Amino acid sequence: MAEDLQIIKGTKSEQYEALIPQMKGLLSGEPNLIANLANTAAALKEQFGWFWVGFYLVEKDELVLGPFQGPVACTRIRKGRGVCGSSWEQAKTLIVPDVEKFPGHIACSSLSKSEIVVPLFKDGNIWGVLDVDSSDYNQFDETDQHYLEQIIGLLA
Repeated sequence: MAEDLQIIKGTKSEQYEALIPQMKGLLSGEPNLIANLANTAAALKEQFGWFWVGFYLVEKDELVLGPFQGPVACTRIRKGRGVCGSSWEQAKTLIVPDVEKFPGHIACSSLSKSEIVVPLFKDGNIWGVLDVDSSDYNQFDETDQHYLEQIIGLLA
């Protein structure tokens, strides 16, 4: 188990490439899902300094707030509502450069300007989503999608 996270400077890709082996070390040998979700959210927030990083977990017909780092958040989100609910419904990663322009956006915080939501799959079913918000517009792109999908793959 890793005890410290090495914060790496450099390009976005270089930061992810340095973070992934650390994530593997952090998560290896720990069977508790909540602990692993919490450490994943903390590691991402520490490395990138994003406004909010966390998980919503599927519970019947809603996403329910799970471990996160950042200010208080919406507790429950229905399937198809907001960016998180839409990612769950569409079963794909959604990148939103400006949340104000996303139809049905749920404003948990007016400080959030852009967002990426990555669904978590196990055996072909979505069991949750990783939600990342930035206080900057246009923060996320295909590089984030590529690496965040790899990182959440470590949780399956």
